[in-house]
Amino acid sequence: MNSGPRLLARVWPLVVLLAAAIGCESSAAPRPETSGVTRRVSIAAAADLQFALADVIREFEKTEPGMQITATYGSSGTFFAQLSNRAPFDLYFSADIAYPRKLVEAGHADRETELLYAIGQLVVWVRQDSPLAVEKLGLRAVLEPAVQKIAIANPQHAPYGRAALAALEHEGLAIQVRDRLVRGENVAQASQFVESGAADVGLLALSLALAPPLKSKGRYALIPQEAYPRIEQGCIVLNWAQDRDAAIRFQRFIAGKAGREILARYGFLRPQE
Repeated sequence: MNSGPRLLARVWPLVVLLAAAIGCESSAAPRPETSGVTRRVSIAAAADLQFALADVIREFEKTEPGMQITATYGSSGTFFAQLSNRAPFDLYFSADIAYPRKLVEAGHADRETELLYAIGQLVVWVRQDSPLAVEKLGLRAVLEPAVQKIAIANPQHAPYGRAALAALEHEGLAIQVRDRLVRGENVAQASQFVESGAADVGLLALSLALAPPLKSKGRYALIPQEAYPRIEQGCIVLNWAQDRDAAIRFQRFIAGKAGREILARYGFLRPQE
C-alpha cells in the first residue's frame, strides 16, 4: 500500500528534469522571423544600372534585414542569351524591355512579373579637360576635328549602343563618324573608354554620367529623346528563381516610392513621363 508514494518519489525528479529540458528547448527555439536565415536574390542587370541599382539594394536591405541581394552587370543582350539557356539568376533587369518579353514568350518567366521600371536617357559626354564645348554643341560635338574616337556600347547586344547609332543617324552624322566609333561590350565599358582617354567622346547612359566615377570628371549634354527610340527598361522574375517571393518583394520595392526616388537621382524617367 505504501509502494505508490515511494514510486512517485523516485519518478518525480525525472519528470521535473524532463519538463525543464522541454521548457529550455522551447524557449531557445528561434522564431521564424529571427532565425538568422538569409534570403538571397541574384540579379542579372543592365550595365547602366551599375550604381543606381546598388543604391536601391542598400536601401532595400535596410528595410529587409533578412534579405541579401547580389547583382551582376553586363549587356542586356548577353544576359538574354544566357537566360535563354537558364542561367542561374532570379531577376533580370534589362535596358530594353523587349528582352524580358521574349523570355516570357519562351516560357522562362510569367507575364505577371513583367515590370516597366524606367525610361533611360542618352547623353554625349566628354572629360573635364576636353576642349569640346559639348554643352553648346550637343551631339554635333562628334564632328569637331579634335574628335578621333567616339565610344558607344556594342549595338548588337546593348540597347544604349542601338540608341547611340539611332541618334547619330537621326542627326545625319552616322556616315561621317562611322570609322571613328569604338564599341564597348556594354555601356559601362564605353564609359571607361572615354573616361580613360581612349576615346574623345562617349555616347552614354545618363545614369552613368550622374554616377560618382564620372560626375566630377566630365561634362555632358542630353541628347533629345526624339532622336532615338524610347529606352524602355524592364524586368522579370525567372521561373527558376530560388526564392520567388523575395524576388517579387525586391521588384515591388524598386517600383515603389523609395526605389523610384533613387532611380530619378540617376536620371531615369518614370515610365509615364
